[in-house]
Amino acid sequence: MTQSVEEFHVSEVARDVVIIGAGPSGLSAARRLRKSGRSVIVLEARDRVGGRTWTEHIDGQMFELGGQWVSPDQTALLALLDELGKETYPRYRDGDSVYIAPDGARTVYSGEMFPVGESTQAEMERLIGLLDELAARIGPKTPWDAEDAAELDSISFHHWLREQSEDELACENIGLFVAGGMLTKPATTFSTLQAILMAASAGSFSNLVDDHFILDRRVVGGMQSVSVQMAEQLGGDIVRLQQPVRRIEWSETGVHVSTDDLSVSADQAIVAVPPNLYSRISYDPPLPRLQQIFHQHQSMGLVIKVHATYDTPFWREDGLCGTGFGASRLVQEVYDNTNHGEEQGTLVGFISDVNADAMWALDEETRRATILEALAEFLGPKALDPRVFYLSDFGAEEWTRGAYATSYDLGGLHRWGPFQNDPVGPIHFASSDIAAEGYQHVDGAVRIGTATAERILGEIS
Repeated sequence: MTQSVEEFHVSEVARDVVIIGAGPSGLSAARRLRKSGRSVIVLEARDRVGGRTWTEHIDGQMFELGGQWVSPDQTALLALLDELGKETYPRYRDGDSVYIAPDGARTVYSGEMFPVGESTQAEMERLIGLLDELAARIGPKTPWDAEDAAELDSISFHHWLREQSEDELACENIGLFVAGGMLTKPATTFSTLQAILMAASAGSFSNLVDDHFILDRRVVGGMQSVSVQMAEQLGGDIVRLQQPVRRIEWSETGVHVSTDDLSVSADQAIVAVPPNLYSRISYDPPLPRLQQIFHQHQSMGLVIKVHATYDTPFWREDGLCGTGFGASRLVQEVYDNTNHGEEQGTLVGFISDVNADAMWALDEETRRATILEALAEFLGPKALDPRVFYLSDFGAEEWTRGAYATSYDLGGLHRWGPFQNDPVGPIHFASSDIAAEGYQHVDGAVRIGTATAERILGEIS
């Protein structure tokens, strides 16, 4: 079959800055550059904006398939929400929580600490104190500069915890908040320095383990609406969807960025996608050896975000807030995720790393039944019969390939972290994965997107 010449036509565009990725990082960069009068274009591979924030309607029910939480320390995100006129609302947390022990024993409790024995509770508090001290000393900006960075980066978080304590349950419970809860990898696969960075980026390990703090509020209409509003303000001529970037040709004087039907010439480029996707782009000349190597050692974890909506939030009638924890259970965390103003009730649960592997190996019917039984462990048999049930699967997303963010292999953070934000000629890198404060969160994406734009403005002013 002969194709016409028109079918191969490639539009040519010239801008001051080309931005790859229309998530919160790329869009924040674009807004800052436009505010200073620079011409920009944002190229997004997907058919939507928002990156790892995605608010979707499934069988008539609105679910936050991706990132959704706002915590008090996320001042960059809070300032953006205020600027955009977005409203937030608190996560429902009136009532008791549920804890499931390794032996399956279910305990309803109130307060912040898990209902474990006195000695285990004391050990958990001691470990939290140690991690708070490390997070305060090392900080989020340059953890690789700490005098003990190499030592902390060479031991897994799993093994470090057990060096500090012989209480296995205390170690499991503390490990949950970073392994399953944040990095979505087994605690044997990432370093203690990486765990400390995670804590420091949230202000402290105490903040990280406090669900009332770290999962404080949500955005009315969903977190993706933040990106949607930013993109609408920028306009369709600037934000181009379904434009996966295939190639970046670069020199010290500029870049030439190619998609299947666009060719963009610019003075600078911002690659605003997670590091595990950098290699999806061909570079001419190739990136320097250092980037070629360390990008291979930043990888995503894996998590299943479980959404289940019921006719009513029945758990509230039982005096429960919908929150549950069980480090050894299939669903390690569950929360009331009812949307603002809705009468029906929604639960969200999380299945991480090897447990997620096991679930995707099952057929759909068995997987659904197994997961609902895990929710029922926390909240009773009514949890078995949701009106709408859905599983977020960013691991199968072509332009994400995991969740929630990348982290380094053992030893990688102190070895390569100092270089992760360095530009290569006119190519800059910006995503929440390489942010300091707000690492792995929308707040970090806003911070690093804005900061990268300001660095470019400083270079060309």
